[in-house]
Amino acid sequence: AASGPGVMPMAIESLFNHMISAQDHTFALRLSCLEVYNESIVDLLASPDGPAPPAAGLSLRHDPRKGVSVCGLSEHEPRRADDVFEMLERGNARRAVSETSANAASSRSHAVLQISLRRSARASGVSDSINMGKLTLVDLAGSERGSVSRNRGSTLHEGANINRSLLALGNCINALSTGRRGSHVPFRDSKLTRLLQDS
Repeated sequence: AASGPGVMPMAIESLFNHMISAQDHTFALRLSCLEVYNESIVDLLASPDGPAPPAAGLSLRHDPRKGVSVCGLSEHEPRRADDVFEMLERGNARRAVSETSANAASSRSHAVLQISLRRSARASGVSDSINMGKLTLVDLAGSERGSVSRNRGSTLHEGANINRSLLALGNCINALSTGRRGSHVPFRDSKLTRLLQDS
């Protein structure tokens, strides 16, 4: 078994190290964390004192300038990598999990961490373009085989939704990898693939 930090911690550490070492630029970083659970979007970092989330989950909107966004999703401005790790811990504690025959604490959702970064020149009076970027890191739920997990009722329904969104993701990747211009990519087949459309 592999040990050590995973892709998310390594990517976050690298990002903050680069921002600290870049003397000639300033950075503005915004972060959000959500889960796609039963084709419903849940804000994993929403304040418990804030308004109650809609029963059907948060909705997706397409803005021609900003791409796909989630209405009502909270955004945060961490100052250090440790702040991000604390947010990830808090978000992971809120993720939907349940016990199955295959896994004692099976994740029942896909978690999506999105980091938006804006870079501009530090010196005043310098006419430098502003660069914008977005990093999306996804922790996918594992695929489900009902015969192995022996799921029943709502857990079986969750497993079917997990499989449906993983299939939609695979179909999008296959369509994109064919390289044919103008070919249809089925982004609208799941909330997960809609979220990842501009990635």
